[in-house]
Parts: sequence; C-alpha cells; structure tokens
Amino acid sequence: MLSSSFSLTEIQRQIDEVRRFLSVTLSIANAHTVEFYTHDVWKRFVAVPPEEILSAVSRGGDQQREPESKGKEQSKTTFGFCSDTNRLVDIHELLHAAKAHSLPGLGVCWSRDELLQALRENRSEPGAPPADMGKEQCAELEPDEFMNSKKSHEVQSMSEVVACLAQHCGVKQVIDVGSGKGYLSSFLSLQYGLRVYGIDSSSTNTHGAQERNRKLKKFSRVYQKYTKAERAQGEATHSPQEELVEIKSGPNGDSDVLCAGGGIVKQEEEKVSTVLSDVSPTVERHSEANPETEEHFLSALSVDVIQTTPPRIPPSQLSAEEKERRKRENLERKALNRTHSASVVFSPLTSYVTAETELRELISELEDAVMVGLHTCGDLAPSTLRMFVAKPELAAVCSVGCCYHLLSEEFDHAQKECLHGVCGFPLSQYLRDQSWFCGRNARMSACLALERVSLGQGIQMESLFYRAVLHVILRDHYSSYKSEKRVGNVYSKAKSFVDYVRRALRRLELDESKLSDDDIQGYRDAYGTRMGEMRAFNMLKVTLAPCIEGLILLDRLCYLKEQDDVSLSALVQLFDPLLSPRCYAVVGLKRYGNRVTS
Repeated sequence: MLSSSFSLTEIQRQIDEVRRFLSVTLSIANAHTVEFYTHDVWKRFVAVPPEEILSAVSRGGDQQREPESKGKEQSKTTFGFCSDTNRLVDIHELLHAAKAHSLPGLGVCWSRDELLQALRENRSEPGAPPADMGKEQCAELEPDEFMNSKKSHEVQSMSEVVACLAQHCGVKQVIDVGSGKGYLSSFLSLQYGLRVYGIDSSSTNTHGAQERNRKLKKFSRVYQKYTKAERAQGEATHSPQEELVEIKSGPNGDSDVLCAGGGIVKQEEEKVSTVLSDVSPTVERHSEANPETEEHFLSALSVDVIQTTPPRIPPSQLSAEEKERRKRENLERKALNRTHSASVVFSPLTSYVTAETELRELISELEDAVMVGLHTCGDLAPSTLRMFVAKPELAAVCSVGCCYHLLSEEFDHAQKECLHGVCGFPLSQYLRDQSWFCGRNARMSACLALERVSLGQGIQMESLFYRAVLHVILRDHYSSYKSEKRVGNVYSKAKSFVDYVRRALRRLELDESKLSDDDIQGYRDAYGTRMGEMRAFNMLKVTLAPCIEGLILLDRLCYLKEQDDVSLSALVQLFDPLLSPRCYAVVGLKRYGNRVTS
C-alpha cells in the first residue's frame, strides 16, 4: 500500500504559510502593467532603487545586503515590506521569503523518479487484478534518451508515469482529457499498448487527431511486422525501440523495406518514408543514416504543437446541429474502432466535459481507467480532478494544468460568474472556507517562468513599455482611455513608437490629428528614462510567480487529500522547468476497494 508523505493537516499548514506570504506581496502581482505610469505603481509599492532590485534578482538574492541600503522605513518589515507604508524596502528579504514559499522551498513535491520507484515497488494493491501490461517497456524506458524538443520531453516523461499508474492499478484504459492533437494519447497506445480515449472539446483538434491516428496506425503495423520478423529470425537482441532501422529501396525499386541486423521485412501497405512524412513534413527519408524507430516516432509527435487552442464551448452554447453532428461523429468513430480494434492507436472523441459528464455515454466500452491531462487549460485541470473523485471507474489521475489566467475564481467579484456555477479556484474546501482569491493579474503572473527568465529568456519589455506609455497619452489627451478595445497585437506591426501610437489610435477609433509626431516621441523620451522601473517591477512579478502557482497547486492537492477514498495524492515534478515551465503534476490513486470493476 502506497502512502503519502504529507498529511492533510501538513498540506493545510503549508497553504497557510504561502497564503500569509501572498497576503503581503500579492498587491505587486496584481498591479497592471498597463497602468504602471498612470497609477504611479513604482512609488506606491517600492522604495528601493530599480538597479538594486535588478542586481539582487540576477544574483538570486544571495549577495550580502549593504548596510546603507536600509532606510528609515526598514525599521520593521514583513517579507521585506515596511509594515507602516506597505512599500518594499528590503529586496533580499523578499527574495529569500519567495524561495522559501515556492514548491521547491516547501519541500512538498515528489520527484518523478520517486513516484516511479514507489509505483514499481508496489505493483498492485491487495485484491487488485494482476497487471501484466507494459512491464518490460516501463522498466526500460529512459526518459531523456531521445529528448530533442519540448513536446517530446513532455510526452516521454508523462507517458511512463501514466503507464506505471495503469500497471499499478491493474487497468488498461486511459482517458486523456483535453487531448488536443493526440500526441500523448498516440504514444501511450503505441509504446505501452494502452487503450486510450482522447476527449477534446474542439472538433478541429479531434479531426486532426483522427487523421494522425490513421497515419500512425500504418507506421505501427510496419513497426510490429519488423519486430515479429526479427524475433522469428532469432536476431532481436534488444527491445524493438533500441534496434536500428534503415529505410532502403526494395528490389524492384517501387517499395521500401526495413533493414535491421540483416533482417528484411517487405512492407505490404505503404512505404515507411511516406507514412512518416505524412505524419510530419520534417521527417525525411534516409537512404544511409540509421535513425532509431522511437526517435522517428517522437519527432513525428513533436511537430506543430505550439498552436493556439480554440476556446472550449460549453454544451449550452452549441447549436442543435452542432450537437447532433458531434454525436454522429462520435458514434461513427466508436463503430470504426470496434471494427478495427486490433490496430487502433487511440480513439479521439469530441465533447465538452465536466465533473457531471457521464463517461459511459461517451465510451460504451468503458472499464476502470486512468484519467490524464497534459497542460489542460484553465478550469479543465480542476474539472479533471473533480471527475476523478466523482467517477468510481477512474482508478488514478495524473493532471498537469496550465493557463492559470483562465481559471475562474469563486470569490473574485471583479470577474464574471463561473461557468455552470462551478469555479476552478479554490478547489479545496479548506481554501473555500476562507473565501480566498488571487485575482486575474496575479494568476497572469503565475504563468511567468522564473527559470527561463533567470537565464535571460526574459519578458518582451518594449511592448509592455509601449502599452504603458500609450495609456499615459490616452489619459492626457482622450477621455476614452479606458476603452475595452484591445491593441495588444499592434506592437508586432509597428516600426517605431510613433507608428505604434498612431496604429493604436486608429484601432481605438480616436482622432490622431490631435498629436504631432514630435508630441508622441516626447512621451517616449520622457518615460524612457523610467523604463528600468518597469523592468525591475516585472522581475518582482517573476519572483512571486512560483509562489502563486504553488498555492494553486497546493489547493488541488489539498482537495484530493480531503477525499476519503483517495489512498495516495501528491505533487510530482514531471518535467524540466527550462523545457516545460508548467512542470508539476497532481497525481492521485483511489483505494482499490472503492472502485467499480467491469
């Protein structure tokens, strides 16, 4: 029986510590950059020179504090803020406190290796059915062996954890919520033999996943034939993933063959190079090199993954025709998958899911399963955890969320009401009892990547500066400076600050003849001397980002620990934060006796 290293009481204590820290510092994270100059944000919150902040942050806050930097306001401070004026007066104290109140500083997270070791040492709980699936692959897979892109890193790292969760629970089905283009789903099925159902609210994503599914099935059949042929010839000394594969022209010059260790398998249905190039235009046909099969597959999965996900549309907003179309498509896919069940990579389905969604209405062949979500956006991450708790057929969950700025907050009265009356934050009863909320700007700050910024992959400061100075111009010369119209994408088209302002004024339908070019440039020159303040202030936001993210994730962990039938719940760092800043997964396992087996 696995046991969690942190009790509910201990997690609640850590939540209290982070909440106390944020109660003092959250005002900085919630300050809007657009209003930086119009609301004189720097003087309101900071009493330290910007150069001192930038120097301290760049050194990680480890250098000694200069005695003369302590001002009169610093006689009594809390986390570096003066208790009387609420202004920051000690950057070193703040940096030290921010580290201590981040997830690494709290020491609450498991490493990925710790979780895998625990799962493998406890193959199944007492009374659970035997899990004979994927033992060889799960034990042999090296997470960093073929990592050549962000998505490959995520898929490789998470799929091994999911496969071991399934093995531990004795289940062979996986439900991938917010599956997008099906990268994780495809790899789980092809590499580990799991039956995966990918559910996404976007029909565009589902269609793309279905097409990729069709092409990968062809690759899978070739891959399996190659493995069988080698084994039949007694030449397979390594796993299929470790063998070298060479693609050459066939004897007749009109078909490709797979050559490995002298074994030749003739492809019957389609050329391997054609299959790979169909899946990914960047995968080239090689006549001399010997790329490894798994590397081909990972490369195919990692193409065009950084795309804007279409917004999730609630069922209540769908037309009757769209509802009927989605229902028909799902039925057709399920019928097709039943016909070709032996060669299915995974089954993509279109549906908007909530904790109330009846999974058996979507998946008629539903058995006990593991629910997963890789970078599920906004409220979908907490909805995934709610589904795990509500559905007895879900044995385990592994959820990695993202886009905290799109979370709905129950107690933030400045935002619109939550969809369906259920909000994404707070999730735990413990924080709900305290009516805690962060605020949208703070959740925006939580999306910042401290590790990347620390290495110089920083924020695009000029665009933020342009927008803030534009706000000053709108305040000084136009009564409608709080216009709701967005001008965010104007910067990418502008050739200079003057051009930027004129484009923005046209977008806002304001009279640009009020200002000459010299007037506009005058604003740029006047506030340019204060650009260091904005840079330093945004570095403060970056410093606070891990603490805000930590509270959101601790809330989700606390929610699972509040459930009586959850035997294990943990925060696990799955990814390298430099490659994938949203690197933490919420993992949960149910007690076997409380699950329903099919």
